[in-house]
Amino acid sequence: MNMTQARLLVAAVVGLVAILLYASIHKIEEGHLAVYYRGGALLTSPSGPGYHIMLPFITTFRSVQTTLQTDEVKNVPCGTSGGVMIYIDRIEVVNMLAPYAVFDIVRNYTADYDKTLIFNKIHHELNQFCSAHTLQEVYIELFDQIDENLKQALQKDL
Repeated sequence: MNMTQARLLVAAVVGLVAILLYASIHKIEEGHLAVYYRGGALLTSPSGPGYHIMLPFITTFRSVQTTLQTDEVKNVPCGTSGGVMIYIDRIEVVNMLAPYAVFDIVRNYTADYDKTLIFNKIHHELNQFCSAHTLQEVYIELFDQIDENLKQALQKDL
């Protein structure tokens, strides 16, 4: 092996090591926890904020927010008991996932838990409410009770 081939080999090895290091080091922001999947299986111990190392191409991670967050559900259809379809423009849900609950929530609902536990639940509960009431009740008489009903429904399952 001559000197040029040796240099090419060293450069290739250094390049490969750099790629592997780049693929294995990741950063988790403050207010988030990382959950890890190895071969598609959820690992039991999440990691806190900072830089972490994982097995490249074998282990993947998802960052889960554990600070106060606001989810906005837009344009929710609502069919009243009289057959009138109305749309609620925007519903804001303020929530916070406790760090100790991250593993169980991700295991049961995936890292996109808010889609199942908040967005889909809001649509379902609002449809239940609207279908049991008339247009007059939904818009005027009981409008101030909608948020309390949604709050109770969201908290009931958790």
